[in-house]
Amino acid sequence: MKRLLHGLALTMLACVLVACGPQRQSVFPPNITIQQMRVQPDGAWKLTLRIQNNSYTGMDYQSIEGQLQVAQGIPVRVHAAFDLQIPSFAGDVLDVDVLPTPAMSKALQAVAAKGSAGSLGYALSGIVHCTPNLEDHPDDKNPRDFPFKHDDFLSPVPGIANTYR
Repeated sequence: MKRLLHGLALTMLACVLVACGPQRQSVFPPNITIQQMRVQPDGAWKLTLRIQNNSYTGMDYQSIEGQLQVAQGIPVRVHAAFDLQIPSFAGDVLDVDVLPTPAMSKALQAVAAKGSAGSLGYALSGIVHCTPNLEDHPDDKNPRDFPFKHDDFLSPVPGIANTYR
């Protein structure tokens, strides 16, 4: 009986010590999508990118380096430097200007002629640079680079000229 109590006490002590360890930090890649795209008067496109933080901790996002490919054409560069603090499982938006190729503009005009029934396929890919939020984890300053890729469609927004979602 004495041996059983010693074994039980030792097991409970081990459980208590394991619970005292540092909290496990789960950091996952974000989702980056085009929430909205507007054609500017000069022909440039203003992309509103949505960054969805999928981590169990807040993240500080600093920059995106990527490319946008429309209708299987030549991709164009998507780059932005910014400072966004996004809490865990939350999202935020960011505006990025893109200069489309003539083929991309023609493809968009063809979709606009179809009205809300038209859609234009796109692929957005690249790398986003971030670090865990220092308020949540002051000891973790390791930068993280996450690749992202998202394929979807843009359609004209009814009643709002030169706007696609």
